[in-house]
Order: sequence, then structure tokens, then C-alpha cells
Amino acid sequence: MTFTVAIIGRPNVGKSTLFNRLVGKRLALVDDRPGVTRDRRSGEARLGDLKFRIVDTAGLDLAEEDSLAARMNQQTEAAIAEADVCLFMIDARAGVTPLDQHFANMVRKSQKPVILIANKAEGAAGEAGLYDAFSLGLGEPIALSAEHGTGTSDLYAALSAAAEQIFRDRQAEGEEPVGGEEDDEDDHGPLRLAVTGRPNAGKSTMINSILGEERLLTGPEAGITRDSISVDWEWKGTPIRIYDTAGLRRKSRVEDKLEKLSVADALRAVKFAEVVVVMIDATLAEANLDDLNLIFEKQDLNIIDLVAREGRAIVIAANKWDAVKDPNATLAALQEAVERLLPQIRGVAFVPVSARTGHNLDRLMNAVLKSYEVWQRRISTAKLNRWLAEVVERHQPPAPGGRRIKLRYMTQVKGRPPTFVVFCSMPEHLPDSYTRYLINSLRETFDLWGTPIRLQLRKGENPYAQDGR
Repeated sequence: MTFTVAIIGRPNVGKSTLFNRLVGKRLALVDDRPGVTRDRRSGEARLGDLKFRIVDTAGLDLAEEDSLAARMNQQTEAAIAEADVCLFMIDARAGVTPLDQHFANMVRKSQKPVILIANKAEGAAGEAGLYDAFSLGLGEPIALSAEHGTGTSDLYAALSAAAEQIFRDRQAEGEEPVGGEEDDEDDHGPLRLAVTGRPNAGKSTMINSILGEERLLTGPEAGITRDSISVDWEWKGTPIRIYDTAGLRRKSRVEDKLEKLSVADALRAVKFAEVVVVMIDATLAEANLDDLNLIFEKQDLNIIDLVAREGRAIVIAANKWDAVKDPNATLAALQEAVERLLPQIRGVAFVPVSARTGHNLDRLMNAVLKSYEVWQRRISTAKLNRWLAEVVERHQPPAPGGRRIKLRYMTQVKGRPPTFVVFCSMPEHLPDSYTRYLINSLRETFDLWGTPIRLQLRKGENPYAQDGR
């Protein structure tokens, strides 16, 4: 049986540092300035023989209604509501502040078990704050250093006691225990789907619409998302882990250290995803209908090219379609621009959506599943070599120096993305135009539209033929 632990506290007390230590990875962004974490972020944690789900939250702060800080507080309140145990953290070096007092009362009213942690308690500087923490009325504080790992044995003892009580309460209510190993039944795990694009394209809003809840922090401000937040859910029987990422601006404009960390986190999410939805702003495209070369922002093209070079399956979503005044002309121009400007992913799925109204989100997810299927498709060697003989006969490779290049044999070495090897003579002299001809013919013959294809040329005979023939 598993349980959920939420880390709660005001900004900059070390919540994300503890989160990273418990999950054993640097998943959450950490910086000296307050307010780095905005969304709630979860991970699988381990402490000794305890396994549990840990949730990192934004720092609680007093805020005006409808402000960004107020929406961050709502995300933290949701984490408290979902948690079985709350780790309430203070900064022992700063002592108990009025904000600590205010939010300790809020956590107490939730009636959830609370473990009080006095972080940064190493050295004499934290001793006074440790004793001051008793005034919060949340029990004996645990002296901890999330950065250095001291005090984790006391945290283990407190979590073990809390877990035993949680399990007893569940059994008393008639809940069946759930074995920890059942989570690993599917060796492949959920489909990993990353949503990326420029800032303020509507990524978080779209994910909230798909999930049917305000799971991610949204608002009119650009650049709200900082961490790459993952959410597990299911679409038509397919388990999916969807990653919301920070908006990617042009590299020359990224100067702030925190934004650099956010961009690095987003790029890491793209690298480990299987399918990537690249979101563009359809209203900006509509403003440039007269020039197909300008209908895509340069940064949009850079992002799509980055995803293709990483070899991920791609779906393009044109958001804010409800605000487009001439949808037919805009759609036709965008589709033409995709074919002209993005030949490396020819036939990519292009879906107009509205994250605000939910328009076409079903169609978008169907395109994601189709793109995923194509991305991992395998083609038999026999079919590939019959195809190779046909395309060579239809269009012979060049003959540099009077000696024609011979394409002898072909095989698929892997999927995800589809990767092929062609054994030939003089591979260094085969022009890029002929390689593009082969790739385009592969797409048409084997229905490999919209996914990156990698074609490698190697010198040599058919490695499976006897005596090299």
C-alpha cells in the first residue's frame, strides 16, 4: 500500500532540495531566490524501506485574490487535500516567522497528520530556530539538513509511524492493501508525452483541459511554468505520462539563470519523451497569411527541428483556434507551410485546437497515438529489400567517375524512430538528394508519415549473404 506525502512551507525554506533528495534525482529546480517552484510536482520517493509518493509545492505566501501568488497557493492547497501526510518545513536559521504561524494554522485545520521539519538546522545558527519551532503547536520538530542529508533517520522514524497509522485506518475502512510491485506490471511503462512550445502558447491550459481539472498553474502571464511537471492519466485505455514544460525562447534572449535552468529542464523532458506535441499560436500565423515563409515564427521552426533531431514522434497543435477569424485560409496556409518548411517530418499530423474551449483535443490525442504507432513501427528485411530493388530500378543512383554506386542490401536496425541501414559501395559519394529520395519513398510505401527517419549508409557487401555474394 502506498501513501502520499506533501512538503509544505513558505518560500525558500528548502522544500525542493528535500524533494530531490527523497526521489534521488535533481527533478525540481533549486535556486537561492524564493518562489522558484510554482506548480506542484510529484515523484516516487524512497527513504530506507519506505516507498511513497512525494509532492513538492510552491511556497505559501500571503497574496491578493486572482494574483499569480494566489493561484500558486491554490495549487498547494490542492496538494494538502490529496496528501496522507504533510511535511511542514521551516527555516531553522530564520526562526519561526509570522508566515510560518499563519500557514501552520492552515495545515492544522486540514486535519492531516503533520510532521514538523526545521530545515537548515546544521550548526549553531539553526539551534535557536529549532527550539522556536515548538511554538507552532505541531509537535516536536525534526532537525534536518536537506542539503547535506543529516536528520533523515529521524524523518524515517516519523514517516514510518505515520504510514503504519494510515494503513491501519485504511484497513479499518475496508480498503484492500495494494502491493508495491504491482505498479511495475507494464515493463514499458506509460507513453511519455511532452508538450512544448514558446512561452504563452497555452501548453498548461491545454493539459488542464485534457485532464478535466486545474492541475497545472495557468494565467495570462508569460513564463509561468518553470519545472517540467509530469501527470499520469489514461486515454482510451492507454496509460500516458504527460509533461508540461517551460516555454522555449530564442537562446539569445535567455539570460536569467533560473530561465536557463527551466529551459534545460524542458529540453530534458523532450529528450526522454516518446511523443512531443509542439504548440504554436494560430493567431500569430493568421497575421502572416500573405507570406508562407513568415507564417511560422522562427522559434517554432527551431523547436520542431530540435524535436526531429532528437528523433521523437511529433504532432503540431495550432492553439487559440477559437480566436482565428478565417480558419479555412489559415489552416490551408499552415498545412502548405508545414510541407514546405519542414521536409524532415513530411506528413506530420497538424491539428487546430483551442485549449480554452477544448475544441479538437480528442482529435489531437488520436493523432498522438497514431504518431506513436508510426514512430515504433518495424518493417521486415524482406519487404525492405524488395522495395530497395524497385526504387533503384525506378531511379538509378549516380555513377561518379564512371562507376555506378551499388545499393546492395537494407535492413531496419531499430524503431523509435525508424532507423535503417543501407549497405552500398562508395557511400561517401551518394548525394543527399538521393538519400532524400529514398526517405521520401520509404514514407510513401510504408506509411511512415510525420516521424523522423534515420537512414545510415555503410560500405560493404550484404552481411548475411554467403561468401560475400
